[in-house]
Amino acid sequence: MAPLPHPALHASHSGIWIADADGTRPIGRGEAIRIAADTPVIVLNAPLIAQRLGYADLSGLDVLELFAFLRPARFMVPTPRGLARETGLEAPATDAEVAAFLRSAAEKLLDLTSADWPEREGAWTTAQSLFRLRWTWAPVVADRLAKPATAERWLFSKLPEWSEVAPRPAPRTITLDPEETQARLAHLTGNGAEQRPGQRAFAQAAMEAFGPRMVRDAPNMVLAEAGTGIGKTLGYLAPASLWSEKAGGAVWVSTFTKALQRQLGHESARLFPDPEVRKAKVVTRKGRENYLCLLNLEDALQGGFAGRAAILAQLVARWAAYSADGDMVGGDLPGWLPTLFRRNGSTALTDRRGECVYAGCPHYRKCFIERAARASAEADIVIANHALVMVNAARGRELATRPTRYVFDEGHHIFDAADSMFSTALTGQETIELRRWILGPESGGRGRRRGLAARLSDVASYDEGGGIAIAEAIKAAGALAADGWLQRLSEGAPFGPIETLLAAVRGLAYARAEAQGDAGYGLETELAEPDAALIEAAAPAAHALDALVRPLVTLGRRLEAVLAEAPDWMDGPARARIEGAIASIGWRAETVAAWLSLLARIGGPATPDYVDWLAVDRIEGREYDIGLHRHWLDPSKPFAETVLKQAHGALVTSATLRGGGDWDVAEARTGAQHLIRGASRFEAISPFDYASQAEVLIVTDVKRGDMGALANAYARLGVASGGGMLGLFTAIRRLRGVHARIADRLARDGLPLYAQHVDPIDTGTLVDIFRDDASASLLGTDALRDGVDVPGRSLRLVVMEGVPWPKPTVLHAARRLAGGGSAYDDRIVRARLAQAFGRLIRRADDHGIFVLLSAAMPSRLLTAFPPGVTVSRVTLDEAVVRAGRLPSVSHVGHEAREEA
Repeated sequence: MAPLPHPALHASHSGIWIADADGTRPIGRGEAIRIAADTPVIVLNAPLIAQRLGYADLSGLDVLELFAFLRPARFMVPTPRGLARETGLEAPATDAEVAAFLRSAAEKLLDLTSADWPEREGAWTTAQSLFRLRWTWAPVVADRLAKPATAERWLFSKLPEWSEVAPRPAPRTITLDPEETQARLAHLTGNGAEQRPGQRAFAQAAMEAFGPRMVRDAPNMVLAEAGTGIGKTLGYLAPASLWSEKAGGAVWVSTFTKALQRQLGHESARLFPDPEVRKAKVVTRKGRENYLCLLNLEDALQGGFAGRAAILAQLVARWAAYSADGDMVGGDLPGWLPTLFRRNGSTALTDRRGECVYAGCPHYRKCFIERAARASAEADIVIANHALVMVNAARGRELATRPTRYVFDEGHHIFDAADSMFSTALTGQETIELRRWILGPESGGRGRRRGLAARLSDVASYDEGGGIAIAEAIKAAGALAADGWLQRLSEGAPFGPIETLLAAVRGLAYARAEAQGDAGYGLETELAEPDAALIEAAAPAAHALDALVRPLVTLGRRLEAVLAEAPDWMDGPARARIEGAIASIGWRAETVAAWLSLLARIGGPATPDYVDWLAVDRIEGREYDIGLHRHWLDPSKPFAETVLKQAHGALVTSATLRGGGDWDVAEARTGAQHLIRGASRFEAISPFDYASQAEVLIVTDVKRGDMGALANAYARLGVASGGGMLGLFTAIRRLRGVHARIADRLARDGLPLYAQHVDPIDTGTLVDIFRDDASASLLGTDALRDGVDVPGRSLRLVVMEGVPWPKPTVLHAARRLAGGGSAYDDRIVRARLAQAFGRLIRRADDHGIFVLLSAAMPSRLLTAFPPGVTVSRVTLDEAVVRAGRLPSVSHVGHEAREEA
C-alpha cells in the first residue's frame, strides 16, 4: 500500500510546522491556514489546532477520529506521547518533530486494517456509511478494508439482551465479626503488604454502619474523617463486601466525582479478580442522561443528524458495539471524542429530556440504562454518585431495590449535592424544557422527539379521562415560555403569562442588582419587597401553572387506573411503559407544584426554611436564562428525610469531612443533626510526613488586581519547577488572562500549558494529559481543586491566585447569617484550602510546594494546612528559588505515567 500522500500539520504555543514527503519545516500562521484550506492535512485534535491557528474552519484528517474508528471503547491520552504509546513508536522529543511523527503514527494505525484486529467486526459497514457522509478519513480507510465474506451484524442485533429475574430478597440481619473484617481487609491489601494501623482502625469503625438498625428512621451513621494516605477505599470495601456476602444485599458506594467512580471500579478488581465475576458483582450506576439512548442513536443513523454530527453518530455506534456499559460521560467513550465535533450532537444521543418511552422502545431489551438498573439490583457493590442516590430516593425510583446500606465517599460534598438536588428554579430554560416535553416539536425540527399525546396515544384512545387530561395539559403548556423568549423579553414584548413574569423578574433584577464593574456577569437580588410589576405578573403566571398541574395530576391518576384495569392490549412491555410514564409525569407535576409554591412567596412573608431570589444569568454580557430561584437554607434536612432516614446504615467519609471546622460542622453538613440517633465519629490522621514532604509559601509582593504581575508569578513559578504546576483560579476571566500571557513563555522552555475554559478539551481529559506529562502545567477552577488525583512527579506545585473567599451571593449571605457570620466564611475558606493542598501529596514519596499569591492571607486560616507543615511568607523571588529546588524531572516518558 502506498504511503499517505497527505502532509501533517502541528501547531503549539512555540510554533507551527508542516511535514510532507520532503521533510519538516516551520511555517507562519498565514501559510498554515492557506495549506489547511487547500489540502487535507493530518492533525492531532483539530479543534485545538484550529484554536491555536485562529482558523475555526479547520477540518483535517484528525488522527483522534481515526483512532476512535479503529479502536472503539479504548482510551488514549490525546497527545503525541499518548499516540506513541498506542502505536509503539518513539514519542517526539520536541514540538518540531510532532508533524512528521503524526504521518508515521497514522500509517501505523492504518496497518491494523491488514490484519484481524479485535474491533474489525462492523468496521467495513461503518466505513461505507462514513464514505457517503464524506468523512475525511473514509477514502483512505475504505481503500484498505477488505469487504467481509458475510454480512456484518448491525449494532442493534449485536447487543446482548437483559432478562427479567425474580426480585431479590431483603437483606438478612447480621452482625459483622471484627476478626473476619480484618481478615477481609488483609486479603484486599495483599499478603505481605505493610500494616497500616489507620486503615485497620478505619475498617473497624466502618463496621458500625453495617450493624442491625434498632430504631425506625434512625440509621447507624458513622462520620469518618480519614486523611490522605489512610487507604479508606479498601478500608470501607472490606466491611461492605463482607456484609453484602453474608446478608445478601447491595451496598451503594456514592461519590461526587466521576474520577473517584473510575478509581473505585479499578479497586474492585482486588475484591473480584475474575473480570466476569466482577462484572456481575460490581456495577457502576449514573443518571440516565449519562448513557447512550439507542433509540436516539438509531434516529441519528437514519438521517436525524446531518453534517459533522452524522459522522459523530457513526463513530458512537462503533463505540457502542464494544462498550462495557454504554456510559458516554466518564465511561469507556473517550472524553475527547465529543469535543472533536464542537457543538454537534453528543447530548442529543442521551435521554436528557426525560422522553424515554420505556417498553415502547424497540430497543428496550438491549437498553444500556435498563441493563445497568437490573444489574445493580443483583450486584454486591453499586458504585453510584450523590446526585443519583438523592434522585432515586426523592422521586421514589426503584423502591423495590432501594439499598439499606450506603457509603458516601467524598462526603464533604453531600451538602452541595443536596443543595442542587432539592432546589427549585422557575426560569425560562426550565419552562421551555417542560413545554417541549409536553408538546413535542413545534416547528418541524429533526429528531425523534415526541409530545405527550404521541407517547400516550394508545392510552388516550382507551381511556376517555386520560385523553381529556392530555388535551388539557397540551392546551395549558401553551402558556409556558416558547422559542425566542429571550429576544422578546429584550425587546419588551413578552408573550403569555410566564414570559410576562420573567420580564418583570428581569426588570427588577436590573433595577436592584446592577453595579459598577459587573456588567458582564450574572445579576441577582433577593425576593423581598417586590415591585408592582412583579406582583401583578405573579397571579396570571400562577393561574397558568395551576391550569397545567391539574391535568398532569389527573393524567397520573388515570394511568394508575389503567394499570389496575389491565385492558386486553396491556402486555408486559405496555405495563412497563405506563409505569415509566407515571413516574415521569409525577416528577413534572412536583416541579410545577414547587413553582407554584415559589410564586406564592411573591408579596407574602418569607419562609424560614428557604432562600428565594431573582436572577438574570449571563456569560460575558450575554443573557442565557432568567427566573426565580429557591434553595433550602439547610439542604441536609431534605437529604436526611429522603435518604438517611430510609437507610439502615450510612458511612460518610472524606479527608476534609469537618470542612474547616469541628465535628458539629460535619454533622450539620451531612444531615446527621436531623436524626434522632447521633452519629459515631472517627478520625484517622494522614500517615504522610507533611513537614518534610511539603511546604506552604505565601507570596507577599504580587499586587492584588495586577493581571501582569499575576501572570508573571505563574510563569516564573512554572518555569522554575519545570512544569508539574496546577494553577487554581476563582474567576474564569483571570484564568484566561493569565493563560494568554504565559502560554508562549512556557512553551519556549518546552513546557506545555493546558487550561480549562480555554482549550477545547473536556476536564477529565485535561487531567489525563496533565497526569501523563510531568513537564506539563494545568490551569483550572473549582473542579480541579477537589477530586483530582495526580500522584507522582506530574503534580509538584500547586499555585492559587488568592484566598478562595466565597462569592457574595444572596444564598451565601443567608447561610452566612445563619451560620455564624465571618466564622462561616472562614470555615469555607479553610475547607477549600485543605482540598487544594490535598492535591499535592498523594503518596509517601511525593514532594511539593503549595503557593498562595496573596499577602492578605489571614493567619487564622493557616490551620487549614496539616500540622507540622512549614508556612512561610516570602517574596516571589524566594518562592521561585524554592520551586526550582523541587525534584528534577529530566525524563518523563512512560515511566512517569507508570508512577502515576
